[in-house]
Amino acid sequence: MPQKRTKKGVLFSATSLLLLGIMPIISNSRPMTIDALSFALYLSAWQFLIALPVCLLELKFRSAGIFNATLSAAAIQRTIVIILVTGAMFGISTYAYVLSVEKAGAVSASIAMTAYPLFAILWESLFLNRKKSLTELLFTGLLLMGLYYLGTNGSWKIKGLSYWFLFALTVPLIWSIAHVILKEMLDKTPITPVQITFFRALMSTLILLIISLSVNGPDNGLSLLADTHFQSYAMAMGLVYYSELIVWFYAVKNIDVSVASSITTPWPVVTLFLAIIFLNETVRDYQMITLAVTLISVYGLIWAGKKKQSGCRPEH
Repeated sequence: MPQKRTKKGVLFSATSLLLLGIMPIISNSRPMTIDALSFALYLSAWQFLIALPVCLLELKFRSAGIFNATLSAAAIQRTIVIILVTGAMFGISTYAYVLSVEKAGAVSASIAMTAYPLFAILWESLFLNRKKSLTELLFTGLLLMGLYYLGTNGSWKIKGLSYWFLFALTVPLIWSIAHVILKEMLDKTPITPVQITFFRALMSTLILLIISLSVNGPDNGLSLLADTHFQSYAMAMGLVYYSELIVWFYAVKNIDVSVASSITTPWPVVTLFLAIIFLNETVRDYQMITLAVTLISVYGLIWAGKKKQSGCRPEH
């Protein structure tokens, strides 16, 4: 049985790797006359439309999850606040994702988003008081150097630092904060991954709708409803994004997060090759160097974390 679970976990992780690599390509393949905010809104709306029937089917045939939970008034209030806050954060990060991929380029933005471990380490150190080993600090420093090198377009000069690359870093920053907040809800309530994804899509859509109405007005959004060419890209992005979220949850359900992360880490490589084929992007030497350094750093952090964890286990 454990071997079967491992195979399933590896398969889910590999699927997540491919989906993550495809997402920037779909985003930058859309009609670029459509602004990033409108695309983020409609891909989130499609996510919600896909998530709704899946959530209802789970509710009827599998698990009621949070909908049938007996919680205290304080727990209910806390859960609602977490859903609202994290939903808003994911809505903003979706817009930041689309905009940074557009402005920084699919390859550079995807490499920037692998900086997630940096922020996870930061929150663990600040709020969980988890001290980092020398090895972890060395790989963290290497990752920072690689990201800085990429951000300066290979020049190492501060004046050449790309502001859109820095903006791309806000995506893993927001993800890392939201995931820390969601971890509490996952640990303390019977909410299921399908339900979390449903609420995430719902709140993201509502937040982006409010922002879009404030920035673009209602006419822009309504005109795009009948644009079947645009909607095909929004639907494809929503489907792939939703599928990746679900697949990732099931990956970590079957294998350790560290193992799943090690499998999905090279997803910018998928983006790189697809960007050359479908977007005609020119891949620079500094991007290839940074990608290699990033992969070494992230794998090093995973290895150092597992080594430290095994060293802390008491002997039996």
